Amino acid sequence: MEGRTGNQSEKQVAVVTGGNRGIGLEICKQLASNGVTVVLTARDEKRGAEAVSTLGLSNVVFHELDVSDPSSAARLADFIKEKFGKLDILVNNAGITGTTWSVGDPEIFRQKLAGMDFMERIETIHKHITEPYEEAEKCLRTNYHGIKAVTKALLPLLQSSSHGRIVNMSSDYGLLRFFSGDELKAELNNIDSLSEQRLDELSELFLRDFDDGLLEARGWPTGGFSAYKVSKALVNAYSRILAKDHPSLCINCVHPGYVQTDMNFHAGDLPVEEGVRGVLMMAMAPKGGVTGSFKSEFAVFPVRAKEKLLLPLWCSMNKQSSLISLVSLIFFIFSFLFLESPDLISLVKFGGFYFLLIY
Repeated sequence: MEGRTGNQSEKQVAVVTGGNRGIGLEICKQLASNGVTVVLTARDEKRGAEAVSTLGLSNVVFHELDVSDPSSAARLADFIKEKFGKLDILVNNAGITGTTWSVGDPEIFRQKLAGMDFMERIETIHKHITEPYEEAEKCLRTNYHGIKAVTKALLPLLQSSSHGRIVNMSSDYGLLRFFSGDELKAELNNIDSLSEQRLDELSELFLRDFDDGLLEARGWPTGGFSAYKVSKALVNAYSRILAKDHPSLCINCVHPGYVQTDMNFHAGDLPVEEGVRGVLMMAMAPKGGVTGSFKSEFAVFPVRAKEKLLLPLWCSMNKQSSLISLVSLIFFIFSFLFLESPDLISLVKFGGFYFLLIY
């Protein structure tokens, strides 16, 4: 059942894909709480309707959407056009990991992870995943091609807005440092010569190399979540191309952090309320704001046992950020010199994030 509203074209209207749970549901909640009319979308009609009912907000409606199906995106566009006449905000949140899990009872596994420190959780998760070709293909089709299909269908409606914004959910896993091939990194970083057609070709090339067992030899990301990493790298590049081609829109990628969701058995460090803050900043940004950037709002640094240092960030990760690098370095030196007995793992993590910023 699709939600019905009256003519509210004077209000801001947002579409959130994958809005029935986790980060997507929280984005819907916070946008609606800020007075935005939200179209919550999901593949499953029952789960989507239940999510809207759970929120209990009159300015949230549901529409079914399978992001991997262009005809489904077209039906959503028709619905938006008929009911609102325009679209102000598109949050492309729907995504999958491209993996299968072997964990037995999910609740028991979640409780097991809850008793571990951060690195133990990461190592345990990696031990329980496999990456079959079928899941890798589905991951690219959902995370990259799905974003393209939805954006293409809704772009005319965004252009009808006086301030259209697109926020593409990304990840630090999409950073080019995870690629070992210099040619691949250079090509994905050169937006002046890169095209959507070439990104599609790279998507197919990755899947072919994945199927042939040639990921490492061809310079693709390895070490787990390979398809997910590539899908997010393609999304980052696509977003920059889109921003260049449509300067009247604000189009950005956001890394929410390692958020506690069903997707990772709630093993993340951030609750969803904090994880969506970067998305909300971009979605509600004033006209004339930044576009074509990658944003990471928060970084969490484990400094001592049972203690964390939360450093707010507002930096563009697709270019050198000397100020943030300097701040990171200062905190790293501070932790080494003045904190009581900082453990080695904490210092390594701290230094690792500093390296990520200046890489």
